[in-house]
Order: sequence, then structure tokens, then C-alpha cells
Amino acid sequence: MSSTFLLSGIPGLEHMHTWISIPLCFIYIVSILDNCTIILIIKTEPSLHEPMYLFLSMLALTDLGLSLCTLPTVLGIFWVGARDIGHDACFAQLFFIHCLSFLESSVLLSMAFDRFVAICRPLHYASILTNTVIGRIGLASLGRSVALIIPLPFMLKRFPYCGSPVLSHSYCLHQEVMKLACADIRANSIYGMFVIVSTVGIDSLLILFSYALILRTVLSIASRAERLKALNTCVSHICAVLLFYTPMIGLSVIHRFGKQTPHLFQVILGFVYLLFPPLMNPIIYSVKTKQIRDRVT
Repeated sequence: MSSTFLLSGIPGLEHMHTWISIPLCFIYIVSILDNCTIILIIKTEPSLHEPMYLFLSMLALTDLGLSLCTLPTVLGIFWVGARDIGHDACFAQLFFIHCLSFLESSVLLSMAFDRFVAICRPLHYASILTNTVIGRIGLASLGRSVALIIPLPFMLKRFPYCGSPVLSHSYCLHQEVMKLACADIRANSIYGMFVIVSTVGIDSLLILFSYALILRTVLSIASRAERLKALNTCVSHICAVLLFYTPMIGLSVIHRFGKQTPHLFQVILGFVYLLFPPLMNPIIYSVKTKQIRDRVT
């Protein structure tokens, strides 16, 4: 019986972990500074207290949380080779990682709704997306994520763990930890699939539906310049959606069905899933949104 799990770095490159830690440390520093900058700018600039930017501040806060969740274990492995993590610490980390990931999915859906109202119902934009409504959307998103994820640590805690305690990532994920249990994990597997479908599955379908309605409205606009202007307001959000959902869905599919997938590919996709959205989202919005770009400058 094992009382700890062993986290892993990049297989086959253990001798280069110290060097790999340099770009990883840079990514974390940039992610944390960029997201803090976005939050600070939106908080201190009254002209940015609008629905689009309030949702952006929620996205930045979620990305900041995701970066801070994985930072201790990732840099611990690559800097000093600290692979051991206790069961309770591992369960706590996977709770925050999954909770914040599904919260980000909810925020991206909320941002799609914001773009839908702005383009398809522009005259009612201010009356529909009031500060009260935005606050309720934020609380509902947080409540859904916490309610769905909070059973996972308790479901994992009741299992005995024997045999190899090695995890394939530098952080803990539910779908990986449950495979180390010396017990029947069907309930965990079924519940995990239910959580994925009821969050990422539904959110991604609703985002697609929102953009179908947006595209229909945009194509009905007579002026080509106005059509391009309307679509340009969605580019940043589309990039954020692709950055988040592509590696997340890919990693979930590989963990459940891709047993023949090379281990190195799983590890790299895991890093892309948790490190790149917090790094790239603030950059994308700073480049594509004039108000944010001007304030950053």
C-alpha cells in the first residue's frame, strides 16, 4: 500500500529537466503577470466596466488560478526532482484543476452569449447583460463547477492504492489517479464521463449554436464592412475557445480510449492543456482588443 504518488516529468528527458525548467518558469511568470495585468486594468478603468470586459476579467482570474494550481508540482519536479505528493495534496490539486477547468468552460460559454447578444440583439444589450445578471452568471458557473467536482476527491479517498504509484503527468488528474486504485473504479469512470458531458460537452455545443446564430445574423447584414467589423469582435473569443477545448477534449479521449497513444504525446498535450490557455488568452485579447491594448501600453 502506497501513502504517496509519484509525479513524472518528460519521459526520456530526465537529464534535461533543469534546462526545461527555464522555459516553463518563463511561461508561468508571463501567464501570472499577464492575467494580473488584465484584471488590474479592467478593475481600475471605469470605461471597461462593461459585460465583455467583466467576462474577460473572469477568464483571466480563472487562468490565474489554473497557473497557480500546477506551478508548485511542475517546477518542483523540473527544478529539484521533487516527485512525491501525498494523497490528500494530490486530491486537493485535482479538485482545483478540474474545478477551474470547468469554470473556464462556463466563462467561455458566457462570453459566447455576450457576443450573441451584442451582435444579434444590440438594442437590448445593456438591458439584458446588467451587472446583476453578470454576477449571477459568475456565481452559477462557480456553483456548477464546485458541485460537480467536489465528489471526486471523496470518491478517490475511499480507494486503497497498491502497486506502482507513478502518475504520467507533473500534476494530478482524476482520470489518472483512479487507474492506480486496487478496486472497482467503474463508478468513478461513469461519473467522470457524466461530468465531462454535462460541462464541456454541453458548453461546446451551446457555443457552436451561438456562433451559428451569430453567423446567420452577420450574413444578413448588407454592408461587407459591417459584416467584417461584427465578425472581428468574435476573433479573440474563437481563439480562446480553440485553445481551451482542443487539448482538453483530446486529453480526455486519450486517457479513456487511447491506450496505444505514445506516452510522450500525452505528457506534451497535458502541458498544452494547462499552460497555453493562461499564457495565450491575455496576449490574444491584448492584441485584438484596442481598449485593452491602449491601457496596457
